[in-house]
Amino acid sequence: MVLETFIGVVETVLGVFGGLFIVYGAVIAIVELVGRETRIRERSYRDIRWAFTTRILIGLEFFVAADVLKTILEPTLQDLAILGSLVAIRTVVSYFLGKEVQDLPEDREM
Repeated sequence: MVLETFIGVVETVLGVFGGLFIVYGAVIAIVELVGRETRIRERSYRDIRWAFTTRILIGLEFFVAADVLKTILEPTLQDLAILGSLVAIRTVVSYFLGKEVQDLPEDREM
C-alpha cells in the first residue's frame, strides 16, 4: 500500500517534470528566437533548435520513466503492450529529432 502510493507519486512527479521541461525548452527557444530576430542575440537557428530539441528529448525520457513506474503498479499484458508501444514511439521520435538537428547546416536564414 505505502509502496504503491510512493510509486504513484513519483510517477506523477516525473510526468509533470517532463512536461514542464518541454515547456521550459519552448520558452527558452521563443526568447532566443525573438532575440535573434531583433538582433539582440546572435545565436544561430541551428543552436536554438538544438537546445530546444535536447529539452524535448529529456522531457520524453521523463515520460518514459513515469510510464515504466505506472506499469510496475499495473503489470497486465495490455499495460506492457502499451508501455512497449509508447517506448518504441518515443524512441523513434527521439532518434529522428536528434538526426534532424544533427543534419542542419551551421546557419541558415528563414
